[in-house]
Amino acid sequence: MLRINPIVVVAVLAGGMMLLAPAEASSPRASQGLLLVVNKADHTLSVVDPESGKQEAVLPVGGITAHEVAASPDGRTAWVPIYGNSGVGRPGTDGTSLTVIDLNSQKTIGTIDFGHPTRPHHAVFGPKDGRLYVTAELTRSIDVIDPETRKIVDSIPTGEPESHMLAISSDGRRGYTSNVGAGTVSAVDLVNRKVLAVIPVARVAQRIAISPDDRWVFTADQTKPQLAIIDTQTNKVKQWVLLPDIAFGTVPTNDGARLLITEPAAGTIAVLNLQSMKVERLIKVPSAPQEVLVRPDGQVAYVSCDRSKQVAAIDLTSWKVEKLIDVGGGADGLAWAPKHQ
Repeated sequence: MLRINPIVVVAVLAGGMMLLAPAEASSPRASQGLLLVVNKADHTLSVVDPESGKQEAVLPVGGITAHEVAASPDGRTAWVPIYGNSGVGRPGTDGTSLTVIDLNSQKTIGTIDFGHPTRPHHAVFGPKDGRLYVTAELTRSIDVIDPETRKIVDSIPTGEPESHMLAISSDGRRGYTSNVGAGTVSAVDLVNRKVLAVIPVARVAQRIAISPDDRWVFTADQTKPQLAIIDTQTNKVKQWVLLPDIAFGTVPTNDGARLLITEPAAGTIAVLNLQSMKVERLIKVPSAPQEVLVRPDGQVAYVSCDRSKQVAAIDLTSWKVEKLIDVGGGADGLAWAPKHQ
């Protein structure tokens, strides 16, 4: 009979545990996720480790400009609409496709062809059905993609030209598009595929956000320093909030208490208290802040800063910039890819 020395067993097990510990320890990617940044001037996607603030990879996304990116809910893939090489409403090459990137291999694994020029711009995963909703400016629609088959399965009208950005309610039933040149917001029934209301906002609109409780939709006037607060029950502008400067991107904090607002010309983030509807602080960031994203844990907000080729990470407890992350030229659209098994 083979005798086993218990001291040796303990030593081996202890050694095994020591060997396993580094593999099981939480790496930055395993503990949180990845920050994705579209660099529209470079035609690339930055994949960023949010803890170290370093780029893990810089991936090509196409020969013409992309502005936005969506991450799949499982964190495995990035979906990048290829918009075109001009600004909204301006002549230029019109995008017709969307690039799908595998974040593990860091390679393009598919291209979805819309079949005609659409200028696809903003992609949002539905919170309930898992489908990808993509604004299509030239066809005045929201195109719907099945991520499993990578096929376009539906097209929902917005009733307005230049439907640029999209916000979806938490139940996945309603969508709100900002229609840039029309200066309106379309409230859309995503289930029954119809426009519920077209809401006049300003001469020019741009980006859009919705509160976590689905009560308010926010979009900024691009001609005056003011923010429209839209009541989703009435689909009308409830009130206007005066701002220090002309605003661009908006996002609420996860608790719904505040709205973070980019002010590109001023190089600031305005923090709006959603109870008092007053701006309670301004945070200085690098030049031309574009989009702002709040991390799922609610502790940090990331701000893409176009001209500086950086992303500012703001601590939402101290309300200070905790680090600047170097990315690419024309840093714009942001997405969070959660960790996956």
